[in-house]
Amino acid sequence: MYVEARNAILERTQDAAVNTMRSRLEALFPLPTATPGPAELGGIARSLIDEDTHTIAVYHGVQWQPGGLPNAPPLDAGDIPPKLRHTVAGGVMAWQRVEWHGAPFLVIGAPLLIAERGQAPRVSGIEVYTVRSLLSEQRSINELAARAWLTGGAALAFAVVLALLATRGVLRPVRELGRAARLLGEGELRVRIEMRGSDELADVARTFNNTAAELERHVMQLREMEADARRFVADVSHELRTPLAALTAVADILDEEADGLPEPAGRAARLVSQETLNLTGLVNDLIEISRFDSGVAALALNEVDVAELVRATLRTRGWPERVHTELASEVTARLDPRRVDVILANLVGNALRHGEPPVSVRLRAGQDWIAVEVRDHGPGLDEAVLPHVFDRFYKASAARARSEGSGLGLAIARENARLHRGDLTVTNAPDGGAVFTLRLPRRPPDPNGGSE
Repeated sequence: MYVEARNAILERTQDAAVNTMRSRLEALFPLPTATPGPAELGGIARSLIDEDTHTIAVYHGVQWQPGGLPNAPPLDAGDIPPKLRHTVAGGVMAWQRVEWHGAPFLVIGAPLLIAERGQAPRVSGIEVYTVRSLLSEQRSINELAARAWLTGGAALAFAVVLALLATRGVLRPVRELGRAARLLGEGELRVRIEMRGSDELADVARTFNNTAAELERHVMQLREMEADARRFVADVSHELRTPLAALTAVADILDEEADGLPEPAGRAARLVSQETLNLTGLVNDLIEISRFDSGVAALALNEVDVAELVRATLRTRGWPERVHTELASEVTARLDPRRVDVILANLVGNALRHGEPPVSVRLRAGQDWIAVEVRDHGPGLDEAVLPHVFDRFYKASAARARSEGSGLGLAIARENARLHRGDLTVTNAPDGGAVFTLRLPRRPPDPNGGSE
């Protein structure tokens, strides 16, 4: 709109000036002479003068101008653009907008023609130029530009406000949905979205709320079922301790008398004794697992010589001759000796039962951590087995389903390591064999705020 208005203002001014000059030139005919001197050129120029124009008359290098325009420098024929002069000299009326000394002007040039009786008009060589200032039009255009900028700025500001309101109405529900989805992914199952209106976003919010409510219901059911199952295991394990104690006493007697009993009674007595021991171990493992699940497992921390603790574990179970040790000396740490003994016994026992000799135990120590590596030199563990080694009741081979192990030993070992704020990991050695690494802090934080 601004460009169209600007062009309209300039074209209207230009057309009016051209028409005025053409009508004044027509009033000059017939010319008093075809070869005018300075006086005749002055008369021609004066007939075209008004208060807004400056006139220059030129004939074969002779020029005449009556004076300059107000607030404009003096002009002569040398200031006329050469292209415009060439066009006018060819007998064509032409005009051009120019800028002199920072001000806009309209220059109109016209040739004076001579028409003799019975002949076509010919160029007389007289050129007349009028120069009109365009300052008033420039001011009008500047005002128009200022209004255009003001209107455009106001429209832009209004559009931005509308866009912000629109995007806020759309993005706020989307942000709330994203926040709620993030909280739901983090386990906050009670999160809900406030529904507003009845558009598509409200439908999405309603669907999200229904999904979250259904998910919360299912998770609560699963948690209740899991809690019931853990209580059942704990209750059964505790209830079995008393009859198992009696069975163990009877099994010990049968085991002592088994060699004196005739076969197959002796074999049956030894079998009963062994299965009673296995069942007792399973019940004890289940009770230990239930303590971890209920959060009542606690550490009894003491300052321990770690190398001596490893030796005591091997010595108590009769393994010193079967296990090679590399134990750093003078390594002490605050640990629960009983729980670390359980971890080491499980790792070394598994290596002796399921790996191949030699089995080695290596102790390394840093400023804040200790690491105990238990390694065998067997075929190692299958890559598909590694992620499940510490799962409860998991056995790497289906052939071990009826073995003496319960499938809880490594799970209990890892829980004991985590209770110390450490961890237990497993990898396969490059040259064969499984490597279990127990990593424990030398000074674990005491959950009770003091020594135990």
